[in-house]
Amino acid sequence: MDKKENLLRIPVSELRKRFLDGGTALPPDEILNLLEDDPRIGARKIALTIRQRQNEELREEARLENLLCLEKTLWNEGFRNIAGMDEAGMGPLAGPVVAAAVILPRGCKIRGLNDSKKILRSNEREELEDKIKKEALSWAVGRAETEEIDRLNIYHAGLLAMRRAVEGLNFRPDYLLVDSRTIPEYVCPQRAVIHGDALCMSIAAASILAKTCRDRIMLEFDSLYSGYGFATHKGYPTPEHLAALQKFGPSPIHRQSYAPVRKYEKCGKHKIINFFFH
Repeated sequence: MDKKENLLRIPVSELRKRFLDGGTALPPDEILNLLEDDPRIGARKIALTIRQRQNEELREEARLENLLCLEKTLWNEGFRNIAGMDEAGMGPLAGPVVAAAVILPRGCKIRGLNDSKKILRSNEREELEDKIKKEALSWAVGRAETEEIDRLNIYHAGLLAMRRAVEGLNFRPDYLLVDSRTIPEYVCPQRAVIHGDALCMSIAAASILAKTCRDRIMLEFDSLYSGYGFATHKGYPTPEHLAALQKFGPSPIHRQSYAPVRKYEKCGKHKIINFFFH
């Protein structure tokens, strides 16, 4: 009895479980060709779905190869420990700015890794966060607090958070790839990569860690200062956030140097005391 006859004896429901629902590797082309020639419509639909998954796998593999372009060039030049860096929280009216540094092993490809701020959902970022931490040779996060942002300005506070992140790594990198800028006077070679979180694997990984860390910080602040909606908008100037500022006035984690915060400095001061006893 040949493979085709064997396949015809298997019910379509079982084929679906075996090749689509089981989470197993895609079948070899020999089996796929047989499914495509199967007289049963259900079997041919399974084959079509498998072909689509194959194409998605190829596209993802090509995307990840492209995302590793900068790292591959540097690895080939002899650099071993390349740290990607990014920050989260430059635009909000409240909370810290958080930066992350990630050193990935040579050739590391983390499926699904992409620009954390524009494409991925919260649960996808959290899954990727776990993968990144497991795969990375070293990773670290650093933060600059609200009072440092007000004292230094957001640009320099972001640089401070980045320096704290890279200095928190288990060992010193020999090259830095930084989203959109460089860290002044840092001791190793570095390159600013515009839109780096969409173009560079290690920067994209750092973007994920910075974003997920900061989101958790803002969730904690939401429980301390309820009413502002920090769990939802994470401190960004949404209409809901501005309405809360007008109602309650600034909280202790609001950036007092920001014009929208100063605008509501005298609003609702008598109510803000309630937030210290939650």
